[in-house]
Amino acid sequence: MNTNIPNPDDAKLGVLLRESRVTPELPPRFQENVWRRIADSETRKSADSPTWLDAVIAIVLRPRLALTGVAALIVAGALFGMHEGTQVAQRDAQVRYLASVAPNSLR
Repeated sequence: MNTNIPNPDDAKLGVLLRESRVTPELPPRFQENVWRRIADSETRKSADSPTWLDAVIAIVLRPRLALTGVAALIVAGALFGMHEGTQVAQRDAQVRYLASVAPNSLR
């Protein structure tokens, strides 16, 4: 059970606490410096030239070059798949040949 009994000293304490709050003074020309820093950051952003990576991405993402790039990736994937399939088939043939020539040595 919580009973709040108002204490007359609480009002005096509240007044004392409100009066004791310190509001710090801002440095001279604070607001002007803030706006100057904002303006400087905006001009720095607009003055930045695109990097070489941005230029490459801009070129590659053009529709004609993007289609060419996708086609090149598909052809490269197909060639890699054919090469890997050939390697797997060759390994399988070697294992089958070895099993037919020396069946007991594998067991």
